[in-house]
Parts: sequence; C-alpha cells; structure tokens
Amino acid sequence: MDNAVVVRDLRKQYQTFLLDDISFDVPKGYITGFIGPNGSGKTTTIKSILSYIRTDKGDIEVLSEPLSGSNAYLDKIGVVMDTPFFVKDWKVSDVEKSVRPFYSQWDSTTFHDYLKRFKIKDSLKVKELSRGMGIKLMLALALSHNPELMILDEPTSGLDPVAREEICEILQDFVGDDTKTVFFSTHITSDLEQIADFIVFLINGKVVYQGEKDDLLENYVLIKGGTGDLDLLSSYHLIGLKKHSTGFEAVGLKSEMTEISDVFLIEPITLEKLIIFFHRGEVR
Repeated sequence: MDNAVVVRDLRKQYQTFLLDDISFDVPKGYITGFIGPNGSGKTTTIKSILSYIRTDKGDIEVLSEPLSGSNAYLDKIGVVMDTPFFVKDWKVSDVEKSVRPFYSQWDSTTFHDYLKRFKIKDSLKVKELSRGMGIKLMLALALSHNPELMILDEPTSGLDPVAREEICEILQDFVGDDTKTVFFSTHITSDLEQIADFIVFLINGKVVYQGEKDDLLENYVLIKGGTGDLDLLSSYHLIGLKKHSTGFEAVGLKSEMTEISDVFLIEPITLEKLIIFFHRGEVR
C-alpha cells in the first residue's frame, strides 16, 4: 500500500512534553483519523509534518518527498486548522488575493463555488464570520488548489451537527478519487467512526495503535460488573479500570472477554471510550 505520509522516529522535546520517537504511516487514498486526549502530541505532530516547527530528530516523507528546506510538497497540501489564521479586517475577497499566489494550481472558480455552497459572501470581513463559517472558509481555500492531501487539525470542534456532517461529506467526496488522502485530527470521534478508514492513536507522546479503524473497534470491548466480581478478572489484561459504588468498568481484549461473557456485561467500544480508558492507563 502506498503512503501519503511516512513518519519515522519523530522526536520533539518541550520543557513539559516529549513527542517520543513516534512512527506511523498515512495510507494514500483513504481517510486516516488522528486521535488522542489533549496534550498527547497531535498538534505537534501535524506542525512537524507541515514544517511549522523544527523537530529534534526523525524522518518525514510527504507525498514521496522528504522533509527539506524547499518544502515544495506544501503546494499539494490543503490545510485546515482549528482557528482561522487570517487578518480579521480582511474581506473574504482579500483572503483569496493573499492566498492565491502561493499555489500553482489555484482555481478561483472552485473557490467561489464553495463560497456559494457555504453561503459565504466575499464582501464579509473575517471578523464577521462565525466560527463555523471561518472553518468553512479555510476548507474552501484548502480545496481550491487541487491538493493531493488534506490535513485537518480539530476543524469540527465547536461546530453544530449539521456543519460537521457537511464537512465529513466533503472529505468523503474528496477521497472518492483514490489518489486523494485525508489526515484528520479531531476530538469528536463520532465523526471518525462514520468516515475514517484508518486510525493513528497517540497517548502521552507515543503511538499506541495504528491500523484499520474497524480492527481497533473489534479488538476491544467495554466490561462492566459488580465490585465483588472484580477478583475474577485478576488474570486478565484490563485498561483504565474505574470503580464506583455499585461496581466497575474497564476495557479489555475481546478475545479474552468472550470466555467470561456469562459473568460480566460486555459491550462494544467506541473511539471516545477507548481514548478515555487508554488515557487512564493499563491496570494489569
């Protein structure tokens, strides 16, 4: 399988955080979700891929080009961050004028088609746009220069369900051509459960999983039981055990838990629950 992004042994040390020699791939032609709790290193990783920050160590390839001083591959990438980065007094038409020269394949017709779709008037100033409209403006810009790769960092945070659904549909349409790729970081994991093919899962600066989304959700289950039953799990691998007044809940391997499903309540897991329980850490 070809990869749109290859990250090997990426390291970035801050005073209070370490991105710890992480490695993963983003397969070409698919949507890969990038998940993990706040502070896990997702934004640091994305900024490293985009050459926004200098790394301490590691190799990165984007669209088969190694990270280098020229960064020519950036012309082939559409970027949507969590907040618009435009001058607030600019009109939308000014935003296009400022961005257009940086892209060799800029398509003004495509840009204005997206403005119409999103109901954004080019006479509006950036500061007059709601958060949702600001994100949609960035999305319109990102899609208007024929990118091969879309990189999105928390674009749907704070948006209403209708706006999130629209963005997810656009991303699915984008990868309809199997040469296009999406790398999508979000806390709203229900969006990824609908559209992602692959997952890269980061906890405390380390990759704890990379692979197919369905395999991840199939491998783990949520276990619930009474407090008195917990001793029966002493030999099993549990993650993120949480006790409460009437019992407990934890995450376990589905392959192990099927043997004791008559004793405990075993439920399917979600990406959101996986993040919560993995963040708590392993118990046994």
